[in-house]
Amino acid sequence: MLSKLIVAVVLTVIAWTIPDTRSYALYVFLIAAIIAFLYEGVRIVPQQSAVVVERFGRYHVTLEPGLRIIVPLFDRVAYVHSLKEVPLDVPEQVCITKDNTQLAVDGILYYQVTDPRLASYGSANYLAAITQLAQTTLRSVIGKMELDKSFESREDINRHIVAELDEAGRNWGIKVLRYEIKSITPPESILRAMQAQITAEREKRALIAKSEGERQQAINVADGQRQAAILESEGEKQSAINRAQGEGTAIRVIAEANAAGVRAVAEAISDKGGMEAANLKVAQQYVDAFGLLASKSNTLIVPANAADIASFVTTAMTVLDKTRQAQAAAKAG
Repeated sequence: MLSKLIVAVVLTVIAWTIPDTRSYALYVFLIAAIIAFLYEGVRIVPQQSAVVVERFGRYHVTLEPGLRIIVPLFDRVAYVHSLKEVPLDVPEQVCITKDNTQLAVDGILYYQVTDPRLASYGSANYLAAITQLAQTTLRSVIGKMELDKSFESREDINRHIVAELDEAGRNWGIKVLRYEIKSITPPESILRAMQAQITAEREKRALIAKSEGERQQAINVADGQRQAAILESEGEKQSAINRAQGEGTAIRVIAEANAAGVRAVAEAISDKGGMEAANLKVAQQYVDAFGLLASKSNTLIVPANAADIASFVTTAMTVLDKTRQAQAAAKAG
C-alpha cells in the first residue's frame, strides 16, 4: 500500500509542476489514493481457499470465500491457503528392516488444511514438517518388520503412518487423510535371491503336481484292473451257472424223453399183438448186431449155443412184461 501511495504523491507533484494541470493536482492525488485503497482493500477469496489477515503484524482474521474488504495500511494479507486435498510426494529413502536388509521406499501423502491459522503459525513450514515426519515414521515402522513381512504389510504400514502424522498434524492445522507406499525396492542381491526362491517354489509345486498326477493315475489303473477282474469273475460265475443249468436241463429233457420212450414201448406191448412184435424187434436187433460185427471184422463171433438168442429174447421180453405190469398197477392205483 505504501508504494502505491508514493506513486499517487509522485503523480500529484508532477501535476502541480505543470501550470495547466496545477489546479487538478489535488484531484489527481485523491483519485490515485482511492484506486490504491480499492486495489489493496477489496479482496476476492476463491472457493476452497482461506486468506489470513494480519493487523499491525498480529493475526486479525481469516477471510472466507467471497468478496471481502480489509483496511489498507492497517491490515495485510499474510498467508493464503488452499483447503483442497493436496497430494505430497515423499522422496525415496533407505530403510533397514528387522533382519538388517536395506529397502528403498517412497510414497505419496494426501493432506488437507483444516485450520488456516494453525497452518500459518503452528509451523514455519508444515510441508517440510510432515514430509520429514512421514520419512522418520516409515523408517521406524519398517525397522520393526522383517523383509517378507514388509512386502505383505503395506496396508498396516500406511495406516500406522497416517495415525502418527494425523496426531502431529493437529498442531499444524492440517489433517493427513492417507499415505500410500508407491514402491519398495530391495537390493539387487536380494532380488536375485527372491527370484531364485520363487523359481524353486514353482519347481516344487510342479513336482508335487506331477507326483499327484502319477499317484492318481496308478490308483485309476489299479481300480480299473480290480473292476475288470470283478467283472471277469462275475462273467465266469454266470457262465458256470448257465452251463450247469443247461446241463441240468439237458439231463432232465433226456430223462423225460427216455421215460416217454419206455412208456410208449410199454403201452405198445400192452396192446394186442404187442408182445409178439416186441419179440420180433429184439430178435431182429440181435441179428443185426452180429451182422454189423461181421461187416467190420474178419472174425465172426458166433454164440456158443444157438439157444442163447431165444434165451436173450425171453429175458428182454420178461423185462418189458414187468414194465407193462408196473404201469398197469400205477393206473389202477
